[in-house]
Amino acid sequence: MIDPMESIDYPIYFKNSLIKLGKFIQESSYSRIFFLVDRHTAEYCLPVVMQALPELSEYDVIEIEPGEENKNIDFCIGIWNMLLDFGADRKSLLINVGGGVVGDMGSFAASTFKRGIDFVQVPTTLLSQVDASVGGKTGIDLNQVKNCIGTFSQPKAVFIESIFLNTLDNRQLNSGFAEMLKHGLISDKSYFTDLQNLNLNDLNNKLIYKSVLIKNEIVKSDPKEQSIRKILNFGHTIGHAVESYFLGGPSPLLHGEALAIGIICEAFISHKHNGLSADELNQIVETIKQHFPLVNIPPESYPQVLEYMHNDKKNEKGKIGFALLNKIGRCDFDRFATREQITDSLNFYQNLLA
Repeated sequence: MIDPMESIDYPIYFKNSLIKLGKFIQESSYSRIFFLVDRHTAEYCLPVVMQALPELSEYDVIEIEPGEENKNIDFCIGIWNMLLDFGADRKSLLINVGGGVVGDMGSFAASTFKRGIDFVQVPTTLLSQVDASVGGKTGIDLNQVKNCIGTFSQPKAVFIESIFLNTLDNRQLNSGFAEMLKHGLISDKSYFTDLQNLNLNDLNNKLIYKSVLIKNEIVKSDPKEQSIRKILNFGHTIGHAVESYFLGGPSPLLHGEALAIGIICEAFISHKHNGLSADELNQIVETIKQHFPLVNIPPESYPQVLEYMHNDKKNEKGKIGFALLNKIGRCDFDRFATREQITDSLNFYQNLLA
């Protein structure tokens, strides 16, 4: 394990990362320091961070409500207002301590406040450690369309601390595990094999590092998602649409739970239209079923799910864009599917419930 891992123009720390966060602050000349947290990370994670920063005496904390339903312009305006009220200037630093919502929205708020202030990521969920904190994508949702508004803006550093995973329940760990499975599916068959029968209790830093490494290498080769970086979207066209659909209901899905659905559906499309073998489709389906309960997506929901897909960022000239597997460990981008093909994939998923 190499520490730090170098990304586009910033380091990703794994060993003694919170101590290195303290050194980063001490060696910088920021005028003001701000921590962005949600209600949960304020209680369980921020005290751990502050214990590692005994020299830091002047800072302000901005707290938001947790949950994807709050990753919107209204809460973002609240962050901007708090920065104004606390006297933030362009030499300020925002430290995002939380999962994907805090990281995505905090990064977007920082990248746009006074045309941009510095920010760093302290991801506290498995999902944010292996995915959301790396790559420089910032964003908020608009009308339940995932990450519809956002920027490419790189953090100054990422500090990954495994101790925070002890604060998560199995559902949250599983959500991040879906992204790890995706990394293996698109880039490394042996890594996917290592993960297939993994007990979450056996999750370790080596596996987390491997996932970050896979994503980081892809991002470095295509920072603005013009080509190969698009393969990181495997499972997400349908996954994001399903997530958006359930977001407005009584039982919202976590991102990884929706991604698991998207992986099965898009693996089916990959089998039918991009060369993925029936045997490998079955491997993918059985792996997802082993780790994620199947979710009922009633056929009457399909029109709304498809409508969310029509607003997906990967679309071109009205065609719904996908990254599709041609085998486990290899993925193609700029593929497109019709409404009928997408409906067939949703029906395939639904039939697994029978």
